[in-house]
Amino acid sequence: MDATETPAPQVWPTLRATDAPALIRFLVDAFGFREVVRYTEGELVTHAELAWPEGGGVMLGSDRESPEGAEPWPGRPGCFTAYVVTADPDTVHARAVAAGARITTGPYETDYGSRDFAAADPEGNRWYFGTYPGTPRPATRPQE
Repeated sequence: MDATETPAPQVWPTLRATDAPALIRFLVDAFGFREVVRYTEGELVTHAELAWPEGGGVMLGSDRESPEGAEPWPGRPGCFTAYVVTADPDTVHARAVAAGARITTGPYETDYGSRDFAAADPEGNRWYFGTYPGTPRPATRPQE
């Protein structure tokens, strides 16, 4: 894919942070996400995208009031969880430990064949990393 092409549609989990700049630094340093874009208004992060090197990513921004007439943002800082697929959870774990991440579950083998671990970020969000890519999808049939 050319660097200027928009990737195919994906699911992008979103979260808000009390200190979005610090959370972005932590996710990049501790877990290996890559900051793709950040839009700000002063100290406020209005939108940031962090790509996971193996595919997908997350979007985040500073916690703030919703625009007038809009429903309030449903998630509070520190209430987010995500499972991130990686071919090498031991390397991600070592990186997280070196960066001072709080490991909530050390590396282990699941009964369904995945190698996983879990960590919390400074805001309290929970991140689960492992080799389980999901169940294979059935082949789709063309419309008849």
